Amino acid sequence: MVPTGKQEAVLGVLDEEDVDYAVSDETSGRDYAAVVTFPLPTAAVEPILEDLRGVGIERDAYTVVVQAETVVSERFEALEERYASEEEENGDRIAREELVARADEMAPTIRPYVLMTAVSAIVATAGLLLDSPAVVVGSMVIAPLIGPAMAASVGTVVDDSELALRGVKLQALGGVLAIGAAAVFAVLIRLTNVVPLTAEEVFAIGEVRERLAPDVLSLVIALGAGAAGAVSLASGVSSALVGVMIAAALVPPTAVVGIGIAWGEPQAVLGSAVLVLVNILAINLVALVVLWRMGYRPKLWFREDEARSATIKRIAVLAAVLLLLTGLLGAFTYSSYQTADYEADASAAIESELPPDTTLLSLDVTYEGFPLQTPQTVLVTVGYPPSSSPPPVAEPIRERVKALTPDPIGPFGQEGVRVEIRYVAVDRAES
Repeated sequence: MVPTGKQEAVLGVLDEEDVDYAVSDETSGRDYAAVVTFPLPTAAVEPILEDLRGVGIERDAYTVVVQAETVVSERFEALEERYASEEEENGDRIAREELVARADEMAPTIRPYVLMTAVSAIVATAGLLLDSPAVVVGSMVIAPLIGPAMAASVGTVVDDSELALRGVKLQALGGVLAIGAAAVFAVLIRLTNVVPLTAEEVFAIGEVRERLAPDVLSLVIALGAGAAGAVSLASGVSSALVGVMIAAALVPPTAVVGIGIAWGEPQAVLGSAVLVLVNILAINLVALVVLWRMGYRPKLWFREDEARSATIKRIAVLAAVLLLLTGLLGAFTYSSYQTADYEADASAAIESELPPDTTLLSLDVTYEGFPLQTPQTVLVTVGYPPSSSPPPVAEPIRERVKALTPDPIGPFGQEGVRVEIRYVAVDRAES
């Protein structure tokens, strides 16, 4: 909508850029002379808006950008080719105004955000306790976590402090709320005896166990999610699937933290808590870098230095904290390799002590320590023929396992690792 006195300047800009347009009279009686409609390639939106702003079309006017499904015109195709060659650094990214509008729209209001975050955390907790990957994936679909992360990053690079602060607050609220909702739901499940399991049995569930000691590879998910979120937002495509990816990095670990609080084992889920922090920081860091590298800057040129300074400071802080927490993930990775080697060596040592007619049915090891883990209890299950007595291998097995265990004697002289032997009669039918 062209303000009175600006029509000639607006049409001059469009003529100079060889843009086709249609002019309609504005008859509402307000301070507008005409309505001008013109099609633009995606790469041309931001430079044309800059030119129009230069002739006085500011925020007091109405400028509406809508998505055109198809434009059938040879002249438009020529315009598209020209801007594709002139704006190679921009590619197909949307204009800054569109980016800010999309980020603001993706950052939900408090009430639906609180409700959907709590529901997704509760569903994730149920899926983890059921050991159901399908239910856990369902919790990711409904988690509204992509919006706040993208709002914080976009607000930083375009120097919109209100949008950036809103994104940061929503992320902090979402993390606390998800852990709280998961913990409350898990406490109710435990008190009502719906899940009559001990803490050891809960943490032995596959979906829970794999998130107790995350490794460095878990960081790749968050880095990819942050990059994909920024690119999908800047290109104007749907961010729904990317939102699921971001939720995959955040929702299940927060549910595991809530489960650990409910079962009174907060130390057992420190790994998941570290993973949540690492993923949040990684998503924000990568999104900031990607958006800045794609060329997004503040609307006013004299605010670009301020935005650059703020972006660099936030990137530096995020990178420093992320590097520190990644060190913990590295310790988890080393610990997982160490425990795997220990169990392999223990299994080989135990099997070497067993008579030919017996077999090692299982080896279950309980660990303690953070982040490096040491064996606390080793449960060995030995199968033997029902026609004979249990083989007298308990003491040799116990000695071999203790010899393999790091620091087998505690600091006060107590036994560092407890080895339990279980015998099970196994009847094998042969054909």
